[in-house]
Amino acid sequence: MRAAASTDTIAERVLAGDVRAAARLMRGLDDGDGAAVEVLRKLYPHTGRAYVVGITGSPGAGKSSITDRLIAHYRKEGKTVGVVAVDPTSPFSGGAILGDRIRMQDHALDLGVFIRSLATRGSLGGLSRATSDVTRVMDAMGKDVILVETVGVGQDEIDVASLAHTTIVVVVPGMGDDIQAIKAGILEVADIFAINKADRPEADRTERELRAMIELRHVTMPADHDSLHRFHAEAPATERRDDYTWEPPIVRTIATRNKGFDALAERIAEHRAHLESAGGRLAREATRARAEFLAILRDRLVKSALERIGREQGDLDELATRIARKEADPYELVEQIVSRLR
Repeated sequence: MRAAASTDTIAERVLAGDVRAAARLMRGLDDGDGAAVEVLRKLYPHTGRAYVVGITGSPGAGKSSITDRLIAHYRKEGKTVGVVAVDPTSPFSGGAILGDRIRMQDHALDLGVFIRSLATRGSLGGLSRATSDVTRVMDAMGKDVILVETVGVGQDEIDVASLAHTTIVVVVPGMGDDIQAIKAGILEVADIFAINKADRPEADRTERELRAMIELRHVTMPADHDSLHRFHAEAPATERRDDYTWEPPIVRTIATRNKGFDALAERIAEHRAHLESAGGRLAREATRARAEFLAILRDRLVKSALERIGREQGDLDELATRIARKEADPYELVEQIVSRLR
């Protein structure tokens, strides 16, 4: 009962906007603390009010600078803002620079802004495992807008599309190889393209290439694709969604001069209105719920499997050594574990 009361108290403090309680809860969620998960379960019914904007693109494109300018824009409108900035984890030390807080120091003393940095901890797709949980906490705190900045690793960085209502893909002029690369991945998840550093002479060419790719999407991408804009086979006409009539606009920004951000915010507002009028926001919330459910299920199943392996086969490192020496068959071991979970 005492633990339950403590859980209720923490949840109440977060709902009241207590920054310290929220920060400690986020730390616990990032560490996989079971008590923190219990608090999140109590907060879950109070979430769903915040609008989540994802910001992704190649490294060096200026995602952090754009995030910083959008914070300033929304604060001028009187909106509270949460920021989740995901930084890469070192494969050697396991640490992360978490430098986005350094870039956003102008908002450090603003009580209407909450910035949380997360390390990827080896997760693929540009987000940390705890990113969704942290956005839920910020939502429960009462933040109006939550900006999620991904790590910036390339065309496979599309997890943000399952989390955000609006996804902004940031592109830099003069990086033709990157423009080609996003065809295979990020293009399909972009709701808005932002050409940052648009004062460069290659900006016109970059915009032409993006417009050509958007036109190509109209030709090659029929309505039978899922909520992440990925193809699937012959969807029934009744499952086709109206929000695919949205054509991603292209906005030019110059973060160093604070230019183009009113227009970018307007495009975000237009996309939000489009989703809500077409029922697309509910569809994206369903996509997010599906991704969250699968992530939780995956974590639980892997944890359960590793615990069983530890009891029956010994330490994981020892087992890996046996596999490397060909003394154990990894396929047979996995099949044994899976068969016992059926």
